[in-house]
Amino acid sequence: MRLTIVILVLLLSLNANGQDELFGTTKKAARKGLIIGVNGSLDFPAADMAKRYGTSYRVGGNISYKTTKNWLFGINFDFILGSNIKEDSLMINLKDANGQIIAQDGQRIGVGTFQRGYMVGIQGGKIINLGNKNSDNGVLLLTTLGFMQHKINIFDRTQSTPQVSKTMKKGYDRLVNGLFVEQYVGYVYFANNGIVNFNIGLDIAAGFTKGRRDYLYDVMRTDDKARIDILFGIRAGWYIPVFKKKSEEIFFE
Repeated sequence: MRLTIVILVLLLSLNANGQDELFGTTKKAARKGLIIGVNGSLDFPAADMAKRYGTSYRVGGNISYKTTKNWLFGINFDFILGSNIKEDSLMINLKDANGQIIAQDGQRIGVGTFQRGYMVGIQGGKIINLGNKNSDNGVLLLTTLGFMQHKINIFDRTQSTPQVSKTMKKGYDRLVNGLFVEQYVGYVYFANNGIVNFNIGLDIAAGFTKGRRDYLYDVMRTDDKARIDILFGIRAGWYIPVFKKKSEEIFFE
């Protein structure tokens, strides 16, 4: 009788496990390993950033380590790119009545101005699983602390204007740098077949920066004021995870 009961219990257990595997209800445990990512964002400036620049973009990459508890730790690097410059006083001392810059030979030339910069920092965060079959997926919360720098890149294609030579343009470029903190919230997805791995969400970055030029030629003053540079972003990224199996063999997703 006891043997019969034991056999029935074992059969019921095997049957339940078989149903889980048959209908896909078994939840996979979260995996650990390196994650290599590329990302991009569309940024909308606020505070002091909005006084100087318009909408900009960021492109970059990151490397992080994910634990079986879904904690993430890593580093991130972004390039800042833009072409909407709002600085009305920029090179005003070099322009004629028509707003054109006069080259050394007396010809009016067009000098391009672009927003350029970068942000580099360390990241930490967590994936909050929403109870689906894959424990690696869920809401991603990330905090980044680091260093940011941006300036106005002045491009003289003909290189015929000594006033904006490599040395002189430093008196116009509005170089700024300092520390920043960034908060990101989004959704991260790792496919079971390893083909589709991405994240998408919103972020806000606040830079506590300062002007770094001793003298600005066009406005005839130093540039050393403290600033608050804020960026609101829509961010998306693509991941290449290198997870470890239980046997500790490394495989690429």
